[in-house]
Amino acid sequence: MLEPSTRKNDREPGARAEPVARRAWLTLALATAGFTVNFWAWALLSPLGPRFEDSLALSSFQQSLLVAVPVVVGSLGRVPVGALTDRYGARVMFPLVSASTIVPVLFIGLGGHSSLAALLAGGFFLGIGGTVFAVGVPLVTAWFPPRRRGLAIGVFGMGMGGTAISALTTVRLVDAGGTATPFLITAAALAGYAVVSALLIRDAPGRAVPAQPPARRLARTCRLRVTWQASALYAVTFGGYVAFSVYLPTYLKTGYGLDQADAANRMAGFVVLAVAMRPVGGWLSDRIGPVRVLRASLGAVLVAALAQATTPSLTPTGTIAFLAMAAALGAGSGAVFALLALTAPADQVGSVTGVVGAAGGLGGFVPPLVMGALYGAHGSYAIGLVLLGLVALLALALTGAGERSPGRRGVAPLPR
Repeated sequence: MLEPSTRKNDREPGARAEPVARRAWLTLALATAGFTVNFWAWALLSPLGPRFEDSLALSSFQQSLLVAVPVVVGSLGRVPVGALTDRYGARVMFPLVSASTIVPVLFIGLGGHSSLAALLAGGFFLGIGGTVFAVGVPLVTAWFPPRRRGLAIGVFGMGMGGTAISALTTVRLVDAGGTATPFLITAAALAGYAVVSALLIRDAPGRAVPAQPPARRLARTCRLRVTWQASALYAVTFGGYVAFSVYLPTYLKTGYGLDQADAANRMAGFVVLAVAMRPVGGWLSDRIGPVRVLRASLGAVLVAALAQATTPSLTPTGTIAFLAMAAALGAGSGAVFALLALTAPADQVGSVTGVVGAAGGLGGFVPPLVMGALYGAHGSYAIGLVLLGLVALLALALTGAGERSPGRRGVAPLPR
């Protein structure tokens, strides 16, 4: 199903773990910190969605659009940022993306929150922070040997916990010091990281630098079967995580009558569990194979989504369903990139990551809009959750089809 890797021992189940350089662990720590800080900025609007709904008299769809705009921009932006990372390296791109994100953060915090139009404009450029994922994956992949990449990419993926920092602190900081407070603090964190990353991050020795122009490289990336198949799986796993991390406060407030602080705390719990399970998914993929992890994860999402579609009481059934989805989506996200690290050509990891990452982000863009529209039309979220279950079922079928497909035209089945 996926393009076989050309790197020796990438998929040998008994391959001995190769030693990891100390510099690789430092690089992983720096990349994870950068991912965290930029995702913190990327998610600043989500916890404030219900507040903007009240202060600006937004409709359910307008509020969904407000929190979704940074997601779609950050997702589509991963395609060019991934290609630029292949060309110029993460040593250039990490400081550049972090510094660029400071501008929309300050704009929103210092005045761009007084109207829907200003918030949408600020949210559009806030999406820059979401592109950092396409910088970190090729950096980490290049520093770690094949049999350690699942765990390494999973640890890097914990940076998506920046959304938990936003969920836990944004509302409290606004209540304590005003609307500008969380934005000023985040801008300072971005500035500090931009300086640190410029001084300390190094690209791996012998990094493969593509010689082709960007358009030709993108066309080559799009011809890889791994690009589209991993994109479909990531759109479900990471897309589901993004969708709930941005829309869960609204869902809990509207569907269960929770106040804003309680809804934000519960969303933070969802995010923390998903973040913790991402390296677990990568670690398990290194040992039992990414397909097995994906199968278990998607099956759990299917069951939990259908259970929540019945609108059960929040305690304990609804809470269990959402936590099960969080764990499954986190582990599944880690498994997708463990799979990609074994199959993508070395000089195209950034480009492939950009496309796959865009698919994941877009997978998170659509559900909040659908959920808001369906609730506005029917007064219920049940249909949207059933649709999520059906999408998980289709993705589950895709993983099975990959193992059954014969090797042909240089294509191998999914690695176990």
